[in-house]
Amino acid sequence: MRRQVKGQQVRRELLPDQSKELLRELHLLTREGHLNADALRKLKQVNHLVGLLRPAMEDIQTRHPSPVVVDAGSGNAYLGFILYELFLKDAEAGTLLNVEGRPELTQRAKERAGRLGFGRMEFQTAHLETAQWPERVHLLTALHACDTATDDALAVAIQKGADHVAVVPCCQAEVATQLKESKQAVDPTLALLYQHAWHRREFGSHLTNVLRALTLEAFGYQVTVTELTGWEHSLKNELILGRRVHRENRQARAKLESLLGAFGVRPKLARVLGVEPTTRTTPV
Repeated sequence: MRRQVKGQQVRRELLPDQSKELLRELHLLTREGHLNADALRKLKQVNHLVGLLRPAMEDIQTRHPSPVVVDAGSGNAYLGFILYELFLKDAEAGTLLNVEGRPELTQRAKERAGRLGFGRMEFQTAHLETAQWPERVHLLTALHACDTATDDALAVAIQKGADHVAVVPCCQAEVATQLKESKQAVDPTLALLYQHAWHRREFGSHLTNVLRALTLEAFGYQVTVTELTGWEHSLKNELILGRRVHRENRQARAKLESLLGAFGVRPKLARVLGVEPTTRTTPV
C-alpha cells in the first residue's frame, strides 16, 4: 500500500492560492484530499519550480499587456496548469501554450482545461523541432525535455526573444557521441577527462549544460544554474534559468566558440543558431 500524506501535511505543500480542485483534476490529490509518495514528489518539484518562476511571471505580466508563456515538451502539463491557475486565470490577458509530441497527452490535457474553464490555455501536438511557435514568446519552460529537445527549446527561446527561459535538461547523449568521434583532435590532456565510456557519458552531460548556459549568455541572457529540488526527488536535477538583459554578449560568444573548438564538438543548439567552433591545430 502506498504511504499517504494527509491533512495538515498536504496544506503545507500547497502554494498560496493553489486549489485542491486543480490538484484533484491532475490526480495529484485523491478524492479524500490525500497525497501518495509519488504525487508528493511531483508536487514538490513543480511547486518549487513555480516559486523560482514567480519573479519571471510577475515581470512579464507587468511589462507586456498579453504575455505568452510556452511549456515546451509539456507532458501531462502539470506545470502549465499550475502556472495558469496562479498567474493567468484571473488576469485580463495572457496565453499559455503547451507543446507536446504525444497526442494522447495533448488530448487529455485539452479536455482537462475545458473542464476547468482555462480558456487561454492552448495545446499543440508536435515535436519541438517542427512545432509552430508564436511570433513572440515572453517566458519559455522545458521540464525534462530529453537530449536535443532541450536544445530545440532553448533555440526557440533565443529566436523568439524570450524575456525569460527555464529548462531542466534530461538524458544528454549527443555531445558524448561527438567527444568519442573527435577524441584524436583534442588536446591529449583534456581527452583524459573522458577516456572511459562512463566518464564520457558523465562529462558529456556536464559539458552539454555548460555549453547551453554559455550559449544563453552569448545571446544576451543573464544565467543562473542551480538545482531544482533535492537529489531525493530527482536525479535529473539541474536547472538553467536565463533572463534577457542584452542583445548579445561578444565576450561570452568568444568563450563559447573557444570551448566548442577545444573539445571538437558542435551540439544541436550551436548548429541551429549558427555558432561555429574556433579552429584549433590538431595535436601532434
